[in-house]
Amino acid sequence: MRNLAKSLIQHETIHTTVAKAKEIRPLVEKLVTKSKNNTLHTRRDLLSFFQNDSIIVNKALELGAKFATRAGGYLRIVKTGYRQGDAAPMAIIQFVE
Repeated sequence: MRNLAKSLIQHETIHTTVAKAKEIRPLVEKLVTKSKNNTLHTRRDLLSFFQNDSIIVNKALELGAKFATRAGGYLRIVKTGYRQGDAAPMAIIQFVE
């Protein structure tokens, strides 16, 4: 889940299964809410979660500043159909504008 969260924060949109998208949504929304407050404690919390990946932490802090006035609901899940190999339902999860 940590790698999926890293990819979502880095690319701001990913294509995955519906189950994974629904699972990762609350985790990333909590991280963005936490990153609204740009303090040393927040940076250290994000660094510990992302295992000292400072590029992702900076990107998360940018997203926190972008959504500073928004109360919640930073992500959207759009269902895109079924995967051909095993017919798993697929979705795109992305940050709202």
